[in-house]
Amino acid sequence: MGSVQRAMRLLESVAEHAHGAPAKQLARETGLALPTAYHLLRTLVHEGYLRRDKGLFFLGEAAERLSSSGAQQKRRSTVVEALAHWRDLIGVPVYYAQYRDGEIEVLCVSDTPGNPAVEEWADFRETGHAHAIGQCLLAQLDEEARRDHLDRYPVQSITPYTVRDHHSLVRRLERTGRMEPVIERQEYALGTVCAAIPITLGNAAATMAISLPAHQADRLPAATQQLQEEIGRLMGSLAISISI
Repeated sequence: MGSVQRAMRLLESVAEHAHGAPAKQLARETGLALPTAYHLLRTLVHEGYLRRDKGLFFLGEAAERLSSSGAQQKRRSTVVEALAHWRDLIGVPVYYAQYRDGEIEVLCVSDTPGNPAVEEWADFRETGHAHAIGQCLLAQLDEEARRDHLDRYPVQSITPYTVRDHHSLVRRLERTGRMEPVIERQEYALGTVCAAIPITLGNAAATMAISLPAHQADRLPAATQQLQEEIGRLMGSLAISISI
């Protein structure tokens, strides 16, 4: 444990020197004997956590990967906290999804026992035509990407309310305004209504969505508008974080 603590002190000391630092300076700053510092520095270089150049020590690729991973976790935490806040404020489950590498990916869901999320009884990736999240993402794709997706995952009826065929779906998506919410009523799950709001992330397709029991469908328009307003209020601070 002592060696780990000393190595961590050396890493922290190196991180404070953007232009590198020699072993003697690092030993002095960490209060380590020079032979101990040399031994630990060599080990950290060997493992990739540090690199040595012209007698100076810098953070290595392994340390930078740790930093990158930590930053990614922090961004994800920001999204999780935002969704939980909206869940409690509006009183509905809140979802965040992106279209990445040709697939619909639901990246985060925030719900409560009293307001549970929709059960994924049919794979969300394969049934994008039937739920608000998928329809919202597909509406943001260009024609070629949308065609590719629907060729791989053809339209199929999974409830009596699901869009009936490919052409009907495409016409619906083409009529959807660029920043217009997508509303879906019992097309994916009987007894559930959903709304998805498009999110602008450069060229990426993304969405925030909510769901409600069908008997509360009259709440959907107001809840959707409230989520839109909340997203608009926090979008600046979330712009980087939601690229998780």
